Amino acid sequence: MKVLVTGISGTLGRLTALKLVRHGYEVIGIDQRPWPDAPEEVEIVQADIRKRPAEDVFRTHRPDAAIHLATVTHLVTQSPDRMRVNLYGTRAFIHHCDSYGVKQAVFVGRHTFYGAAADSPLYHTEDEPPMSTHAFAELADLVAADLYAASALWRYPEITTSVLRIVYTLGPSKHGTLASFLHGPNVPLIMGFDPLFQFIHEEDAAEAIVSALAHKLHGIYNVSGPTPVPLATIVRAAGRRPLPVPEMLFKLGLGRLGLPYLPTSAIDHLKYPIVVDSDPFRRATRFAYQYDERETINSFRTAR
Repeated sequence: MKVLVTGISGTLGRLTALKLVRHGYEVIGIDQRPWPDAPEEVEIVQADIRKRPAEDVFRTHRPDAAIHLATVTHLVTQSPDRMRVNLYGTRAFIHHCDSYGVKQAVFVGRHTFYGAAADSPLYHTEDEPPMSTHAFAELADLVAADLYAASALWRYPEITTSVLRIVYTLGPSKHGTLASFLHGPNVPLIMGFDPLFQFIHEEDAAEAIVSALAHKLHGIYNVSGPTPVPLATIVRAAGRRPLPVPEMLFKLGLGRLGLPYLPTSAIDHLKYPIVVDSDPFRRATRFAYQYDERETINSFRTAR
């Protein structure tokens, strides 16, 4: 079976590609970034998913399945081009799948789709609407991409489409939203708040993506790993020191005074939990994470 992976040169893209190869799939990757030490079994094409050379890859290789990982967060790309990468890139991905006979498509989204708020339910299910866009404008492009991918479920019923909303990833690569927040020796928290954070080892996240492909999932699924852990506990377990800061001072010091760069609207994500119910995904795939919360944090802490 021939599988095309967009965003293959990123951390999760590489892990997913390696697992696909081990499972016997033929893998073609599209990414603007190089992957110099890619295995011989993986063919890499450096191209923008929105441009003609990427479409040519779909046209010439005619993959049986495609996995879309070519989205970016506000922590990686702060330019207005982020909307074009996320939304227009997803649009191009779905369009090419339809145009060139792709039978199965997997869109990898994020659990932050649901948003963090004081009145949110503790566990979010797949049928809940996105509440993040009105309070966290920087997530609007990722939410729009998620909704566009989900629309393929009814617009292109002949394509077996799955939308995966995966929790924060963490692991030895030290890449990702949660890893970026834990970067420094002192991690600022909002005084008076200690939300539950849900995360999954990056290896388990890649395995979940491959499981969705192998089980030909059709629909929207939350994907999570071990039990959620209070943020301050994660900080201490990662070998960092939690630094409670009054909310007003936190807002004034963002990007300065040793505080990380974060949009002001991201503060709610440090106050309130986003915990998803992933039982439907586990029942559909029999997926079981291999790294518990302690092992996942330790793999991040001990990595060079």
